[in-house]
Amino acid sequence: MNEQLINIESPPEADHSVLKKTGLTLFSIGMLFFLISFSSVTDFSPVLFFILAILLPCVGALIFFFAQLKGTLPGVRKNGIQFLSATNRGMLGWVTAVFLTGMYILIYWFPELLENLIRIFDPLSYTLNGNPANQWFLYGTLYTLAVLVMGVRMIIQNRHNKYQIIRTFSVMFFQLILAYLIPMFIQNGFYFTYFWPLKPEYLFPSSYSYLVSSGGLGMFMFFWAAMMIFIATPVLTYFYGKRWYCSWVCGCGAMAETLGDPYRQNSDKSLTSWKIERWMVHSVLVIITVITAMLWIDNVNENFILGEFVHSANKWYAFFIGAMFAGVIGVGFYPLMGSRVWCRFGCPMAAILGIFQKYFSRFRITVNGGQCISCGNCSTFCEMGIDVKSYAQRGQNVIRSSCVGCGVCSEVCPRGVLRLENGPVKGRYELNKEYLR
Repeated sequence: MNEQLINIESPPEADHSVLKKTGLTLFSIGMLFFLISFSSVTDFSPVLFFILAILLPCVGALIFFFAQLKGTLPGVRKNGIQFLSATNRGMLGWVTAVFLTGMYILIYWFPELLENLIRIFDPLSYTLNGNPANQWFLYGTLYTLAVLVMGVRMIIQNRHNKYQIIRTFSVMFFQLILAYLIPMFIQNGFYFTYFWPLKPEYLFPSSYSYLVSSGGLGMFMFFWAAMMIFIATPVLTYFYGKRWYCSWVCGCGAMAETLGDPYRQNSDKSLTSWKIERWMVHSVLVIITVITAMLWIDNVNENFILGEFVHSANKWYAFFIGAMFAGVIGVGFYPLMGSRVWCRFGCPMAAILGIFQKYFSRFRITVNGGQCISCGNCSTFCEMGIDVKSYAQRGQNVIRSSCVGCGVCSEVCPRGVLRLENGPVKGRYELNKEYLR
């Protein structure tokens, strides 16, 4: 009897090694010129060095991303990501962390060492706002380019998933337009995608006085900031959960969901981490709330006994939380602690949104527990460190204050167990018993 063998194999993937090597070469050359730009050689031609040190690595990265996925079938491609040195705390991961952390330290506290690098941004700065570039223009431009370039990578990688495509376009749009171009044009440093308590100074009495005295535009800015925190935040969170902000609008979330995406699996999923997270993030919220209230009391009462103390406390908060935690650790530690270190442990805006989401929101991740095979993909790739698998095994909806609704847990599930949905607030914590039979 002759046996007939059926061989089922994946479609052959085209060899794009030459294109990938080209992209990697251009990126490497660009990074070399980036390092050279720290020297005075940039005086020769700032425009040329801007092209070579900034635009060339961006082009190289885009070519590499395109070549890496061109010819492959749409779908989740996270094969072997936990075995790569760059994405599993290996040597390349540590080098990346040191580089990112070092850049933040230089930009925040030693900008004089970046003077030559800053000068290559002068032509762009003069074009956008008529002024020479400074450390914050350098930072904003590099930040926005990182979101845009890595955003393209996210779109290519998730081209099969409409939710991920729209979400990525959203953070790219808000970062480019509301957090970069508009602030550059109006030249007063007001970011429309940030508001209290993430940007606490927007609700300080000093900011109120300054904006009101600035005329109609200043009044609009203060009204915008107040409306977003007191009206838009509770209303939008009730209908859509904290994802409307953390995964669709926020600049910190934009960086985490693009540049930080390759490192999402490095977030700590332990119970100890969860306990630390709850204490830390809510403590930061309490601290900035008290500081804001005391600043207003000091503004009204000139003889406020704690006036000097609260101003000092505000400066220390800006240093430790606003700079060290949100910037240096929040982004610099991506390769070591995952992409949402700041969002999990320190962001007061995430804390407020989380409270609304847990107790007053229609949003939840529904679970079809009967289909769960306990593969653990959902927990592994949760950037917020949530053990999603434990919820799926119990057939319990995932309703956690820390969940940012990125949708990756649903995307990587091979059985369609998880779905991002909105529904009635009442009864959303109940077990889906019909799925456990």
